[in-house]
Amino acid sequence: MMAACPRQWMIDQLKLDHALCLILDSEGEFDARQALLNTCQPDQHRSVYSETQVSALADAGPFIFLIDNPDDGRIKELLKVPERNWGWLASIRKDDLPALTQHWRERIIIGTRPNQALYRFHDNRVLTRALGHIPEEARPEYLGPAISVCYWEGARWEVTHNPVPGEHPLPADPMWLNIPLPASQSMEILQSNIYRYLWAEHSDDLVRLSQRQDPSTWLAEQLSQAQQWGWSAPEQVHFLIINKLNETELPIMKNWLPHAGEAPQVHFERLFDEAKFWSGEQSA
Repeated sequence: MMAACPRQWMIDQLKLDHALCLILDSEGEFDARQALLNTCQPDQHRSVYSETQVSALADAGPFIFLIDNPDDGRIKELLKVPERNWGWLASIRKDDLPALTQHWRERIIIGTRPNQALYRFHDNRVLTRALGHIPEEARPEYLGPAISVCYWEGARWEVTHNPVPGEHPLPADPMWLNIPLPASQSMEILQSNIYRYLWAEHSDDLVRLSQRQDPSTWLAEQLSQAQQWGWSAPEQVHFLIINKLNETELPIMKNWLPHAGEAPQVHFERLFDEAKFWSGEQSA
């Protein structure tokens, strides 16, 4: 990793006959996305969430655009405001846009049902943390076809090169998913990921919930409750949220509170077993 000027990095990558990509947070940069879509040919961009199990979120999900001019006004405007965390830049071999898109499609869903979340690879803060923690030998399976990436790390622009760019299978236990997050960012990203997941997989329940209260506020309350109970593992958080969401129609659990002196894991396992019991009883 090294400090860099993004414009000079783009010029250098083009001299090496590489193609340039903009990985853009579509939800946070709608105007920039529309400006690019209005002028790009169909083969010059991809919606990452399209053709995946979260295709319902495609319009709000990340897009990848091919760019060929470092002085493009649309790109220059984004480079002026890196603190908006709009995404990052990558270089690839020409014709590798489909491969790069497929690479990230295979990595956007983390966890297993029902404890799934979206991995925000397009967030430069997520990329920064991953590249700052995984060893160089793990970069290829993380960056895939990306030859080099240029991103805002919070205080300056950084560049990281991929030692073996290309198509790499998803590891059984990806190293980038075992990185501790700063507490403030962790909660913000967790809430964002779960909110998107719920709209994709439990939209009817959320619509019913929204008739009584704001879903975002409700979700924040559930995450705060999980924190108070010491439930930090993904399966614990998702168990609480999914069951509480289902309870908005018909309560199943008799008492969610921990017993006196009960450890967080014991508390979770007791309620998990109770939920299985009541679900089985109802379906019998």
